[in-house]
Amino acid sequence: MLHEITTPFRSMVDPATGTVDRQIFSDEAIYQLELERIFARAWNFMCHESQIPKAGDFFLNFIGEESVIVTRDKKGDLQVLLNSCRHRGNAVCRAEEGNARSFLCTYHGWTYGLDGQLIGVPGYKDFYHEQLDKSQWGLVKAKVASYKGFVFATMDHEAPDLEEFLGPVGRLSLDLSVGRGTIKILTGVQKNVIGCNWKLANDNLFDFYHAQISHASASMNNFIERSADQHLRAQEHRNLFGEYGHGIGGPRLSEGYWAEIDASAAAGKVNPLLIEQWRRKPEVAEMLGDQVDTRGHRLVFPNLWVPSSTSQICLRLPKGPHKTEIWWFTVEIQELSDAERLAVRERAVHHFGAAGLLEQEDGENWDQSSRAMRGPIARRYPLNYAMDIGRAEVKESDLGLAYADTNTSEHSQLWTYRCWADWMDAESWAALKGDHTMPPKAGELI
Repeated sequence: MLHEITTPFRSMVDPATGTVDRQIFSDEAIYQLELERIFARAWNFMCHESQIPKAGDFFLNFIGEESVIVTRDKKGDLQVLLNSCRHRGNAVCRAEEGNARSFLCTYHGWTYGLDGQLIGVPGYKDFYHEQLDKSQWGLVKAKVASYKGFVFATMDHEAPDLEEFLGPVGRLSLDLSVGRGTIKILTGVQKNVIGCNWKLANDNLFDFYHAQISHASASMNNFIERSADQHLRAQEHRNLFGEYGHGIGGPRLSEGYWAEIDASAAAGKVNPLLIEQWRRKPEVAEMLGDQVDTRGHRLVFPNLWVPSSTSQICLRLPKGPHKTEIWWFTVEIQELSDAERLAVRERAVHHFGAAGLLEQEDGENWDQSSRAMRGPIARRYPLNYAMDIGRAEVKESDLGLAYADTNTSEHSQLWTYRCWADWMDAESWAALKGDHTMPPKAGELI
């Protein structure tokens, strides 16, 4: 059911009181506008280059709800093509990944090259009398770019270059991963659907408030390795704020943190093979400056979660206002030993994904929260994101990034929703670039 949308969208997110209108999580009209103004406009994560190393390799993904083919053409160049035949709209690729010489529509046989060009039309001479200009009927192509092996695409050709879009916080979110070694994404993406709005799934990645409650059962009897940073260092968190919604939030790698982690490892509560991956090389520390101190989770807006661990990355793909498809990619650092690789794979299975104990617990919460937000009574009352509001002093890192060191807080979630409202209010990339919330200045209280 469509409801009247309250505009501007900035009126639905109040940074002064820390409140967010529940309507943004359940309204069909708002969701449809998100597909247009966020996903069809933003740079969306597609895959890692290690997943498509050779010409003809392809991987199927989504921009919003629209299927796209990520591939390498015969020259080895990256291409992202809308998976929809220009004749009747049928999909031209059905497999999730593989290698192909071309893409064939199974409806009428129109065939497209790896670069998206229309190269074959049955009856071109007899039915079309050679009058069809094939150069004008290729697959719709996205603007594609790669940052340190992470492939992104946008369907809005007015979008800024990828590195400008990412900005220093978005780039740092990926630098923190590639700084540990040579990345390879393993074959086989874990996929499952959870009954929640995609933004609520994003919200959780910055939420260190829920761990000791939601995940109490998962950590009992060492069913999973406990992470001491979940709540033991609750007074040592760092939040970084980037333009367009990018953000990093979570525990700091303080001396106290390491002392507790090492003690947990000695007690058998954390796998020491995983801990060593968190220790960054000296050259990486130099590159990151004082941001080497963060072990927070990273959001590359709109929907890429780069966890603080090295073992996974995640997409939250929208499937309507009340459903999200969760994709977990397993990340392996090639310089690791065989034992360390095995530890990474075991963690990737047991923590997150359809079989992950943490995500089963999180998913139940998201599902129940989403159900409760649909009701006409519940919609009258906003959600509360006011934890620590007005108490955090913003500082500037030696890389020029705005950050705030806090206790466990909700600053990163509130920042994401403020930026979400910017995207929703802007009718074009030019409007968004000209009027969006800038990271807070050093000395400000947020």
